[in-house]
Amino acid sequence: MKGLPIVRLLRIVPDNTRIKFVRRRVFSFPFSALVSVATAVLLLVWGLHFGIDFTGGTLIEMQARNGQANVSVVRQAANAISVGEVEVQEFGAGGVSIRVPVQPGGESAQGEVVTKARAAFEKDYEFRRVETVGPRVSGELVQSGTLGVVLAILAVMVYLWFRFELQFAIGAIIGTMHDIVLTVGFFVITQIEFNMTSIAAILTIVGYSLNETVVVFDRTRELMRRYKTMPLDELLDLSVNTTLSRTAMTATTTALSLLALVLFGGEAIRGFAVVMLFGVVICTYSAMFVSTPALLYLGVRSGRMADEPADTSVPVSVQGTGKA
Repeated sequence: MKGLPIVRLLRIVPDNTRIKFVRRRVFSFPFSALVSVATAVLLLVWGLHFGIDFTGGTLIEMQARNGQANVSVVRQAANAISVGEVEVQEFGAGGVSIRVPVQPGGESAQGEVVTKARAAFEKDYEFRRVETVGPRVSGELVQSGTLGVVLAILAVMVYLWFRFELQFAIGAIIGTMHDIVLTVGFFVITQIEFNMTSIAAILTIVGYSLNETVVVFDRTRELMRRYKTMPLDELLDLSVNTTLSRTAMTATTTALSLLALVLFGGEAIRGFAVVMLFGVVICTYSAMFVSTPALLYLGVRSGRMADEPADTSVPVSVQGTGKA
């Protein structure tokens, strides 16, 4: 209609982008391998900072009534209660957390810890959160959490095997395992508390990683039917470039949402949001520089349909000799 202004669509990535993603595998593969090995070493040396869900004990979070917490005074008072080795940490503005190990004597002994803490700190601190987990429950949570991650990965492998060819499934699993390992490394380096929420974060990252990879692989399978004579490395570059705008939009909007949770979500959800924000970056990286280039070594060319006519024309998005 005449007189209406023309609104141009926002394009984060230009249509004629021709980045040579597969060529970067000479850097991305060694980098990912080095980081994965470093993660394994740090996991053995430092270990994870397990939360009360896995270690058992009592966790008490308090907020200073005057807005300023004195950690040294709190630590001295907590040690005076005589409940074993006590871990005291400061968080936020005036927040203090006290972690007490499992006490001999069962639930009654754990409840006595909370009673002693209230008597010692309730005058100067407001109790915001109190959690108590016994050793038997924590052991069951470890088993359940580990089993949940393993079963999720196995289910994903079976789904991808039926959804795509076996070679694509192996490539997706390589990218997913890469993301899980680097996420665990992030937990080790930052010493963010590893609890049941962390298991939920890992499973969410698995889903996000597969979503990013499957989008590229689906385009790859489509292009393999159309351009049967195109070299595989060029075809994989084309697959990533044609989905790059969607990948950038998804990663940007997800990252902005998670950033809002990190800044304004509070302490209870901040750890989950930070890990997920890291996961979005890693999953986007692995889909373009790990799982897709891995297809070069997995024999995916044999999966091209021989009964469909080949399209020998060169797609517009890969014409020209310019290099990114």
